[in-house]
Amino acid sequence: MHSRFDLFFHFYFPVHSSPFFSRYLVGANHTSARFCSLSVIMEPATGKSSLFRNILARALIFGVLIMVFRFVYVVSITGESCTLGSFCFFSLPQNLNFIVPGAGVSAIVGNDAVSGSDPRRDLYTSKEWIRAVHFYSSVFQDLISEGLLSPHSKSLCVETPLGQEVFALKEIGVENSIGIFKKAAKPLVVKGEGHQIPFDDNSFDFIFSGGARLDASARPADFALEIARTLKPEGFVVVHVKANDTYSFNSLLDLFSSFNLVKTIDMAGFDSSMPYIREIVLRKDTVIRNHGGRKIPDGVSGNKCSVPGHKRELVQKAEPLIEEEPLKPWITLKRNINNVKYLPSMVDISFKNRYLYVDVGARSYGSSIGSWFRKQYPKQNKTFHVYAIEADKTFHQQYESKKKTVTLLPYAAWVKNETLRFEINRDPGQEEVDELKDKGRGMGRIQPVKSSGGEVDEIQGFDFAEWLINTVTESDFVVMKMDVEGTEFDLIPRLFKTGAICLIDEIFLECHYNRWQRCCPGQRSAKYEKTYGQCLQLFTSLRESGVLVHQWW
Repeated sequence: MHSRFDLFFHFYFPVHSSPFFSRYLVGANHTSARFCSLSVIMEPATGKSSLFRNILARALIFGVLIMVFRFVYVVSITGESCTLGSFCFFSLPQNLNFIVPGAGVSAIVGNDAVSGSDPRRDLYTSKEWIRAVHFYSSVFQDLISEGLLSPHSKSLCVETPLGQEVFALKEIGVENSIGIFKKAAKPLVVKGEGHQIPFDDNSFDFIFSGGARLDASARPADFALEIARTLKPEGFVVVHVKANDTYSFNSLLDLFSSFNLVKTIDMAGFDSSMPYIREIVLRKDTVIRNHGGRKIPDGVSGNKCSVPGHKRELVQKAEPLIEEEPLKPWITLKRNINNVKYLPSMVDISFKNRYLYVDVGARSYGSSIGSWFRKQYPKQNKTFHVYAIEADKTFHQQYESKKKTVTLLPYAAWVKNETLRFEINRDPGQEEVDELKDKGRGMGRIQPVKSSGGEVDEIQGFDFAEWLINTVTESDFVVMKMDVEGTEFDLIPRLFKTGAICLIDEIFLECHYNRWQRCCPGQRSAKYEKTYGQCLQLFTSLRESGVLVHQWW
């Protein structure tokens, strides 16, 4: 009988493949299989080619066995499926990582990120990766030294595409760390987004968001709420942002209303995409202070409010008011719009919940919404929803096709909810009514009834200040244009009295006075009782109160 060793050789080296094995089988002077194997090794050099072929065949068979074992492992044990492209044999397990040494630190890359012919492979093993890990390691070590992070902290990195932040945490000993991004990069990063974090409430001791991801978020309020939800009470959140002005800083704090500010520090970034970084550290309160989901404006006392200091600072940067009454106001004021220092041109508005344009006295869509706001106002790539407040029925039909982006309020902005009787008059020098209707300009301005003559209509008025308080919050970015034919002298005081003025970030106000008539040189309008001096005083008082207001035409 042949030994197991004999059978092994029969399997890997067939009989007909070599004369040496023939001698072994016919009983040459070999007393055992072990001696036979030795004689094979000691054969003359003439048999080397055959021996090489046998060794190659054995290697190929061994490779096939490995592939079969891999197939059985993937399909039967791990439960994964095979695709034609990978066929299971060439895919690596998810926990296999490439270690890239450099500059005293290792860079780890999950297999998901570099499998196949992924063009990003070089990125994951580049010097930029190493530089990022060095940077974040230094940041986290500083936080540990200040007691804001510990090796035992359960940590989450939000919106980290490559996972350098997660690896940096693990590198310095914070082992219980994970990252989320819309596309997973295991084992460091799992699938998830800032506005929808895939973890339970109060899951983490420490949350980090770097790379100005909060700045770029389309839903910063949800981003902040999710962090508040998943962070444990007294836990710390650290965010890195690009914005460095006081307006954006306070806007960010408004998003994290249930947190206390621990510190803020400015530092240099680690690459050209973010050369400047502001680090903000916040600590979650043990008691949530959200005022029923609506943050009360700063400085509120009763129904009144005072505009916060960071908004007052912006008034100092605004364009100067026109002190002297212009002889041709319709030309002078229109040209003045080119001098306006728009709020988004001075500060970053990224950390706002919603972006709203409220056009009080909107007239037609093309009057200011389409011709000015859509085309000229600097929006910083934000999507604004428009509220058009217009009582004149002549213009209502125009907004039917704009319902997705414009909400029409077919009422008159007023100081309380009541039915108003208005007289519809035309300005001196206007063309015939039919011609005006053809141009979509309506039948002139709507004014409160002062005499028994003229066309009278009943219009529903609403408390504009109350509506504003119930519609927007301090975390929204609100731009308002007001053109209400003299009613501004009623509405503006009401906004101050109710505190609604603190909810408006920027105002474009047309003040109506007995100005010189375009049609009739040397004659003033009899429609308004106020003087230019009174209008100037209204603008001055608004700015002195910290409201960024501009003269509109």
